[in-house]
Amino acid sequence: MASINELAVGSYNIDPSHSTVGFVARHLMITKVRGRFTSFSGSITIADDRLSSSVNASVDLSSVSTGDEQRDGHLKSGDFFDVDKTPEMTFASTGIKADGDDFKLAGDLTIRGVTKPVTFDIEFEGMQGDPWGGTRAGFTASADVNRKDWGLDFNIPLDGGGFVVGDKIKIELDIQAVKAS
Repeated sequence: MASINELAVGSYNIDPSHSTVGFVARHLMITKVRGRFTSFSGSITIADDRLSSSVNASVDLSSVSTGDEQRDGHLKSGDFFDVDKTPEMTFASTGIKADGDDFKLAGDLTIRGVTKPVTFDIEFEGMQGDPWGGTRAGFTASADVNRKDWGLDFNIPLDGGGFVVGDKIKIELDIQAVKAS
């Protein structure tokens, strides 16, 4: 297991071609539908005191992809993300705490102009030099959120009870970041 002390102090930029910003939602309460965003950016600043580090990220909501164009169009509509009015989702960290060998990253998540606190479970996967002379760091993270906290209330009741879309959304991140020179 990688130690956070291996993480070099400095600024890092998230590499979107080697990272994933994904989510999982319940559909008809019996299956999970996975999606991701294909356009995002972010920076990580690693401080001397690793627990004083920070993260800022933004996601282009129009880049949502679930493997179904009709569903993606619905997610972009006013029923969900309303990308014509609020095209971006942002995250700004507010603190990091150790949690055994892993970490809790707290921050403010803004969707549709609503900002709510979210805490991610973070694992530092390690550091690695790349073939181009760069230094890369890897992280995985997840958080469970209630989509209604951000006004994402659309749903259709089912005849037998329940709804088409579950309220709980799992955010899943696989992040590779490149140290700035």
